Amino acid sequence: MNDENTENRFRICVCIDGSDECYQSLKYAARLGGGVDADIVLLYVRPADQGLRSGGLDINVARENMLKWGIELPGTKYLKKGLDVLKDLGIMDGDDWVEEHVHTDVDSDPLGDNKINYTNAQGKMIVLKLKVAPDIASGILTQWEIGQYDLIILGASARWKGMGRSFWDPAVAEKIAVHAPCSVLVARDLDVGHGHLICTDGSDISLKMVEQDAVLASRCQCAVSLMSVALDVEGEGEAKAHVEEAKKLLEAKGIEVKECIVKVGNPIDEIVEAGPDYSLIVLSGTAKSGLQRFFMGSVAFQVMEHAHNSVLIVR
Repeated sequence: MNDENTENRFRICVCIDGSDECYQSLKYAARLGGGVDADIVLLYVRPADQGLRSGGLDINVARENMLKWGIELPGTKYLKKGLDVLKDLGIMDGDDWVEEHVHTDVDSDPLGDNKINYTNAQGKMIVLKLKVAPDIASGILTQWEIGQYDLIILGASARWKGMGRSFWDPAVAEKIAVHAPCSVLVARDLDVGHGHLICTDGSDISLKMVEQDAVLASRCQCAVSLMSVALDVEGEGEAKAHVEEAKKLLEAKGIEVKECIVKVGNPIDEIVEAGPDYSLIVLSGTAKSGLQRFFMGSVAFQVMEHAHNSVLIVR
């Protein structure tokens, strides 16, 4: 079994970069992926070569013993810490885990791609993946093609802290959010105990998102709240109808809605202001192509840029 076996599995890819945000998001992934039907892949992406040709590193030993012998290749210490986090959370309890080391050659890089698969008797898999790519964003997107994930989680880059953009790193997070075919969670100070704020505009795409995220929230026993924003007072009744429709949809599936919120004003401002009371803000990605989403700038992506807390874009 390897990390390309995706049929009937809930697949989470957690991007690891050593930041506090990435390990907070890993804890959230552990709650989502705690069941036997879920796999968690920890992914570290490094630029090709990275000076390894002249570093005197025994490449064959490195490939075979990426973590076992404590060789500090780029990214391995971050992956090891992530594995320890999962063990501390009880995700890898039991002694029936089988370990498998896999190497894939990559042109122009002596180390190539390396991973360790941990699989238990129930078929649950934890994967540590050290991936080579021209840049971080393309590496993550290429990994989706391999793993066909349901959710990609990445902590917003800490290097932007204090620069007025709430940890927002447009070079990575925005590109992943725009182009990934699956749901994307950008984590900022992610505290799992405060529920999901699901924002709906009444469209078919939005209602599908409401249903998808409610199922996701149920995996981690997170409360669900619904929100709609009217541009003006005249549209307030329509916004109320949107949240009522979404509430009925969820209640028909046995999912309890904690609260319904209707605001009047600029949707971006209202959603961003309400967001910190919840673990994360949830919005739908548009049906437009990635290129159109990038240039047109939907509400979802503007909220992601300006929010003070975590944002999940559902596809």
